Amino acid sequence: MDPYLEALIKTLMAFFGILIYARILGKQQMSQLTFYDYVTGITFGNIAATIAVDQGNKTLLYLWVLTIFTAINYVMGVVTERSRPLRKIIEGEPVILIHNGKIMEHNMAKSRYNMENLLMQLREKEVFNIKDVEFAVAETDGQLTVLKKSQKRPVTPADLNVDTPYEGILSEIIVDGEVIYQNLKQNNLDENWLIKQLKSLGYNSAKDITYASLDENGNIYIDEVRDKLNEITDISD
Repeated sequence: MDPYLEALIKTLMAFFGILIYARILGKQQMSQLTFYDYVTGITFGNIAATIAVDQGNKTLLYLWVLTIFTAINYVMGVVTERSRPLRKIIEGEPVILIHNGKIMEHNMAKSRYNMENLLMQLREKEVFNIKDVEFAVAETDGQLTVLKKSQKRPVTPADLNVDTPYEGILSEIIVDGEVIYQNLKQNNLDENWLIKQLKSLGYNSAKDITYASLDENGNIYIDEVRDKLNEITDISD
């Protein structure tokens, strides 16, 4: 077999193998990347790369290894889901780094945090003064959760005893020129209603629209493919 064709076939096998096994393991690998998930992700990548560049006849063996590794991860996921002590051992625990405006140096050392990392993550949370922080917690996925002191938090309508209407969540009805019929149905609407709405707003086709959404009050937001702007701000140098 031509070596380039063989490499293409093996790369496709590795790609779809990883895709299928990642779907089996669920979204936690991406959304909540703990140290354990980071290690397993690297191992997955290494095995897939080995399959792609294998020049011998061990491709099926490597796929078998990948299958075993996936099975182990799946079992570990089930076990840690049911056993909190084991979950704490494998995934770790959140650690308080700041308490009432004071840095917890011993927790910083235990978590391998330095001041530069802490200050950077605080700035990402729009915190520039440590004394404004009630709690800062290093999560198991590497993120920093920050609770500001009550005097430093933005005022909300609840603080002012102001009642606000229910907003709900926007329903996407057009994305990249394609009508999302399922969302229309969930709102007890149909394509005829959408066509009338678009024509009343001056649009002949959904293809002219990049994005359209419907809010709780029935108001439509539309972003056109060709934005009619007199001036476009350019922030580049």
